Amino acid sequence: MATYGLPILFTLVLWWVSTVVILYLDGLHKRTFIWSLAGASLLMAVSLWGLHASASDTSVNGAYCAFACGLTAWGWQITTFYMGAITGPRRTPCEPDCTGWAKFVEAVRTCIHHELAIVAMTAVMVAICWNQPNHFGLWTFIVLWWMHTSAKLNVFFGVPNLSEELVPHHMRYLVSFMGRRPMNMFFPLSVTASTICAVNLTTKAMTPGATPFETAGFTMLATLMVLAIVEHWFLVTPFDANALWKWGVKAAPDATLARDDAEISDSDYLRPANSEAAAMDTWSAAPPTICDDAILKRLLDAIRAGAFGDIRSVKGVVKTRADWVQFEVDHQRARIAPFAPKQKVDPLVIALGRRMDRVRLQAAFEACAAAG
Repeated sequence: MATYGLPILFTLVLWWVSTVVILYLDGLHKRTFIWSLAGASLLMAVSLWGLHASASDTSVNGAYCAFACGLTAWGWQITTFYMGAITGPRRTPCEPDCTGWAKFVEAVRTCIHHELAIVAMTAVMVAICWNQPNHFGLWTFIVLWWMHTSAKLNVFFGVPNLSEELVPHHMRYLVSFMGRRPMNMFFPLSVTASTICAVNLTTKAMTPGATPFETAGFTMLATLMVLAIVEHWFLVTPFDANALWKWGVKAAPDATLARDDAEISDSDYLRPANSEAAAMDTWSAAPPTICDDAILKRLLDAIRAGAFGDIRSVKGVVKTRADWVQFEVDHQRARIAPFAPKQKVDPLVIALGRRMDRVRLQAAFEACAAAG
């Protein structure tokens, strides 16, 4: 039992803990990112050294070490992407009228530097493992790459559960490239391909003549692939899988609008006041650095009139040419008032409602930017 149980447990714990840590760090204030990126880069360097050290090791410990190094190297890729350090030339929401191939090209432009960094990292790892017997670190990295790429393609083509609330505030423009649909043609292909790989890896792990090194390594890879399949099914099933992560996520930017004489800080959160509100969706974004107050007022009136779906309330703070203002919208009114922050704040808008047109709402707030 321990032959397979320990590698499975090791994989589950390492995968879950690393995911929660990355989500937590991504949700902190941007001023912390330099330290997080420095720490992640140090771990990445250590992982490459560990990969080199274990490349010739065909013991069970060598398999565990290589797997951990491959996962750590991938963690650096994800951290640098979701902290905005290595992304792509496009960092703005998709225009509402951009569809089809043009939208795919723009989506690629949001992450092309990230993808090139993955290719470069893969090349380095191939060079390290070349003519060596232990390739489990390299294969771990490739499996994680496949998991992430397949998930990104599926949310682009459209799935019911986008989990957009887990996207860091400073990367919210990515949500505009996601699609919400009952199903897409790529989903069954990606799940089938992952299932075939998982079965093949499981077969290799359970082969009677497999060495302990091979059994441990292939069991961890098979477990990782099964996790990929489960995560894919979470995209289309009516199950809130985000509960696995939410408790560890610090959604620092999702602050609620404070009173006129209060401060807005990372500890302020949008908390629905009743059970009806708790069942609603939330959406947040960072408006332009300087907003045109006239355009903003027209947008708030349009929101109140229902132009962007069933939005029950909108709150936010932005800076206009004159000064900071805070605004609030509900079904009865749209209010804009002066706001004097007592500490440094970033522009922020939060909406609460059902069936919100998030893409058009994002684009509309982006269009509030003051000319010049």
